[in-house]
Amino acid sequence: MIPVIAIFDIGKTNKKFFLFNEDYKIVEELSVYFEEIEDEDGFACEDIRALRRWVLDTLSQYIHSNTYDIKAVNFSAYGASFVHLDAHDNLVAPLYNYLKPYPVAVEEKFYSAYGTKEDIALRTASPALGNLNSGLQLYSLKYHKPRLFERTAQSVHFPQYLSSLISGQKYSDITSIGCHTALWDFSKSNYHDWVMKEDIDKKLPPIFSSAKSLDINYNGKQLKCGIGLHDSSAAFIPYIQNIAEPFLLISTGTWCISMNAFNDSPLTRDELEKDCLCYMTYEGGTVKSSRLFAGYAHEQIIKKLSQHFIEVPNYFEKIAYDKTLLKEEPELRELTDFDVTNYHSYEEAYTNFIKQVIIAQKRSTDLVYNNVKIIFVDGGFAKNETYMQLLAEAYPKAEVYAASVSQATAIGAAMAIHKDWNHLELPDNIISTRRY
Repeated sequence: MIPVIAIFDIGKTNKKFFLFNEDYKIVEELSVYFEEIEDEDGFACEDIRALRRWVLDTLSQYIHSNTYDIKAVNFSAYGASFVHLDAHDNLVAPLYNYLKPYPVAVEEKFYSAYGTKEDIALRTASPALGNLNSGLQLYSLKYHKPRLFERTAQSVHFPQYLSSLISGQKYSDITSIGCHTALWDFSKSNYHDWVMKEDIDKKLPPIFSSAKSLDINYNGKQLKCGIGLHDSSAAFIPYIQNIAEPFLLISTGTWCISMNAFNDSPLTRDELEKDCLCYMTYEGGTVKSSRLFAGYAHEQIIKKLSQHFIEVPNYFEKIAYDKTLLKEEPELRELTDFDVTNYHSYEEAYTNFIKQVIIAQKRSTDLVYNNVKIIFVDGGFAKNETYMQLLAEAYPKAEVYAASVSQATAIGAAMAIHKDWNHLELPDNIISTRRY
């Protein structure tokens, strides 16, 4: 039988299950999609009951396999989400969507009681983002839906709730607490004072290290069970484990997030206003980060390009970098303001749009750069030759690499508890790179 670790990687859209062998090769993979349901206010949210059934049924399906010997299980999932449970572990409320508008009156009440948005943001390394500050979801529950708050015995971050389905034990973990929640005071490495004053801390499970695992018995089988990680922190683990030199990672998708674990300077007001924040590594270190909404802008401009030049939607993937197409143009205030009608061809328009993306990317990355010598790019833009060439030109003193880690979030969750299930050394070929 093949020794493996089971990983559930739960995204907003796709939910995935993997079995990795001891060399971190995928030996089984499943993917499922659930239609969203509506909360009591009619806003779209996760179907937590359907997801719970799938997690339990899937692990049960493989736990007594004749092919695989499951040694451990762990979870990665999106953050800024709480599961609210009563004293008998029944769901008290839906898994509210972090995109749901935050009640204006509740927000005003919070900041009038505990300081300005800037003051709270500075202490918690969390730009004011409404429900994306998941700690404020609990404050809203207390004052906007007090009956639900009274029934809630524990509020568990989403990744840790998924783990508790298997382990029966509920914990908090630093990667979830420390990610733009407005819960954690980075200056004193503890919960912010408002959390205690509002008795929110009494609703939160004890903190447990996501670098450790629990010994559990699941359906008659002894397992190591991780407590789950926030997906952004999980995806950072393969890099922090494999790269010895200081580096910066630009993780590209809908958001392009520049992450630097080697910059320990405190966030300033100016940086917060420019969309900087801090993540936490699974070992408790601070990852100073900046965000750029470039992936979203890219999607919008691609649609305009296809409509204007009558090309297939993904035609941009065929475009090679051509420096002669670049024009000297003023910097855009917003990337979505890019006017495709100012150009003679799809290629010319696209190349100059990516130039604008790089101008914005450098401005964003420079906020946390700190003169590291190595820059990695993963995600969609890592496959984009024009983006990568222009980024390398923007950072001539750094080594700029397109990097790829297959299923980085899931592998990160497996690597977090490597020593508890895997007797081999961590492989050194997890990351494939191409230098520009």
